[in-house]
Amino acid sequence: MESRKILTAVVVWRRFLVLALFSLILSLCAEDQVSPGEYAPKSGQPGKDVVWVANPSTMVEKLLDMATVTPQDYVIDLGSGDGRNVIAAAKRGARAHGIEYDRDLVELSKRNAAKERVSDKATFEKGDIFESDFSKATVIVLFLTPEMNIRLQPKLLDLKAGTRIVANTFAIGAWNADQTSIDATNCERWCTARLWIVPGKVTGTWKLAEGELKLKQVYQTFTGMLKGANGSAPVAGRMRGEEIFFSSKDTQFTGRVAGDAIEGVARTAGSDRKFRATRIGN
Repeated sequence: MESRKILTAVVVWRRFLVLALFSLILSLCAEDQVSPGEYAPKSGQPGKDVVWVANPSTMVEKLLDMATVTPQDYVIDLGSGDGRNVIAAAKRGARAHGIEYDRDLVELSKRNAAKERVSDKATFEKGDIFESDFSKATVIVLFLTPEMNIRLQPKLLDLKAGTRIVANTFAIGAWNADQTSIDATNCERWCTARLWIVPGKVTGTWKLAEGELKLKQVYQTFTGMLKGANGSAPVAGRMRGEEIFFSSKDTQFTGRVAGDAIEGVARTAGSDRKFRATRIGN
């Protein structure tokens, strides 16, 4: 009888040791993932102008792919949250910067960048995106509300022609995206990627060999009239960054806008010739 009691005590003690060891392992793993007192954001938590929702990892890469981010780019994420877009861009070799109003998210982003060893390329600041200067960006990343995108639209349209803007899900007012793509395989929610390329500004009156060209632009499209020695003809065209494409009668014009000058090639009946236009009025 006594031996049975001893055997039972040994079994119970062994079970206790196993459970204690298992609990210790779990606690050590938890410490590796989140340090004591470390800030951990929650999806849906309120912010200054919007609740915070993390950009799905597949969309992070999809947006950067759509913007064709390279090491030559300077990527700025407006409302950078936990820094994942900025860090992913830095891993591609680009200089990347995040502007975020929540100080805790900014500090978390800095820690995340350090863990990923990209602190030299990924930087963050606490700031208001509506008051910040992001004019030097070659790529802008957005995951904001439609209302916030509309408020940002004037500054976005005033960026250097050719700047790429990518956004998850939400449009920028009436400015139609140049490209839209939906990830229906690896993404469950917030899965629409949109790309805009800031167009050059061509509204105004232009002088070229064919006559006088008057254009009125709406975002990346424009219409107008070409008035020459043989009469007037309507014009319709499109901008893609600094590149310009338009046609009038049987002539197609392809060129590049640089301030108040357009240079390119005009094709009529399969024959090419160079053309140059100079803006002479607004």
